Amino acid sequence: MPLNDGQNSDGDSSRFSESAASSSDSEYSRQSFTSDSSSKSNSPASTSPPKVVTFDEMMAAARNLSNLSLAHEIAVNENFCLERIEHPQNSLTGRVKQIVHKAFWDRLEEDLNEDPPEYGHAIKLFEEIKEILLSFLNPGANRMRSQICEVLDTDLIRQQAEHDALDIQSLANYVISTMGKLCAPVRDDDVNQLKATGNIVALLRQIFHVLDLMTMDMVNFTIQSLRPHLQRNLVDYERAKFQDILEETPTALDLTTEWIKESIQDELASASHEASSTPGADGISKQNLRPTLVLTKCYLKLLQWDYQQKNIPETLMTDEGRLQELSEKLNQLKVIACVSLITSNMVGAAVEGIPDFVEKQKRISFVLLDGMNKKTFDLKEALNAIGVQTCSEINRSLTERDFPPLSKEVQANLVGQICNIVEEDNPIRSLIDKRIHLYMRSLLSSPCFQKSMPTIPGGLTVIQTEIETIGSQYANIVNLNKQVYGPFYANIFRKLLFSEAVTSSAEAEPSTN
Repeated sequence: MPLNDGQNSDGDSSRFSESAASSSDSEYSRQSFTSDSSSKSNSPASTSPPKVVTFDEMMAAARNLSNLSLAHEIAVNENFCLERIEHPQNSLTGRVKQIVHKAFWDRLEEDLNEDPPEYGHAIKLFEEIKEILLSFLNPGANRMRSQICEVLDTDLIRQQAEHDALDIQSLANYVISTMGKLCAPVRDDDVNQLKATGNIVALLRQIFHVLDLMTMDMVNFTIQSLRPHLQRNLVDYERAKFQDILEETPTALDLTTEWIKESIQDELASASHEASSTPGADGISKQNLRPTLVLTKCYLKLLQWDYQQKNIPETLMTDEGRLQELSEKLNQLKVIACVSLITSNMVGAAVEGIPDFVEKQKRISFVLLDGMNKKTFDLKEALNAIGVQTCSEINRSLTERDFPPLSKEVQANLVGQICNIVEEDNPIRSLIDKRIHLYMRSLLSSPCFQKSMPTIPGGLTVIQTEIETIGSQYANIVNLNKQVYGPFYANIFRKLLFSEAVTSSAEAEPSTN
């Protein structure tokens, strides 16, 4: 049963994340990073000997991770549900399934056509049907439970078969009637179609098919019922589950530690560069770094993460799919913003009188950039097509207004500048990157972004609606992640930033002996 995240999972999750992400960065102040209150025995920077992890411990950690991931997905994704796997008939799995099922039902038909009929397989099927029907009942449905057990009593059915008094069609009709009482309204048509099936073997086969659908409906109904409870207790549940994983697998924070360590080093290098370029400025030590700013830098890295080649930190695995999707959407928006800025700078006067030109160009760009994050996508070819379409749209409008079209030289220059966006060191691309980074950083620093979004930097107006949506979804993920894993981050920061200072001061203290 595959997990179906749905197309709009990020938008749906924001309603929960906004309510869950009310705590501000002040919760993780310097005091929390320097105190020992959040210390755990399984610290990622512990000096104790490495623990040998047994197979059973690994399996227990895997189960905990599976439960944690499932609970997180149910809570944050309103569209989450389970679906039946339908293998294509021409696939190996589909052909094997078809052959096995045909053999089973053919054998059942042969048994029932014998003289006297052989009811062994049919009795087992009705026993299984009884168990499925009972699984649909609420704990208080005692009357219907008794009725199902009485009508589908295996011993009674077997005795009837031994005395050649078994009426399979009557049992099937009872099953269909009971299914009609228990099924969701969406399955009414499926149940009604069973009544028109004349062949008993085909009828039993269809009954099991509809029961499978009803089982999936029941599972998804249970998920919906659990969602409010999970949302109320998600932070504590995830934190406890992850602590269990950490106790069973001491290396469960290695990637997270490295992720934070890289940002600390980047921050120190940046501060050192500023100090060297500013006369009289002093450098900065690890102990003077603000952990909240470093953590913000860590989160910002996720927007440019190579999700295909690089493992994501363990504390963000439950949101990897959402973060990757947001990153891919943001990459597309960057290109669109670059195209719009280049067009405005080069032929701004020509497009000024074209109604809704910016929106038209954006729609064209979205269509031609669809799938740009795939390895096989040719970005330069797509940008060339966008440039050509842009020139065509401008020339058409100029001609309609009795103005001369763009010269071939201007058109070639515009298309060439748009195609140059693919270059890593393209100045327009670098400018848009910096402004998006600035906007996302200000979004993460805002204590109440849900009420008032940060000001959109210049050059990003064309993608304002889209980037505000992505930014809101991204900030919700980050804030929820801080609430759940804040104590683990605090412990890592304490070890990386302050352990050396504590050790140095201890060595500097004179001996009292």
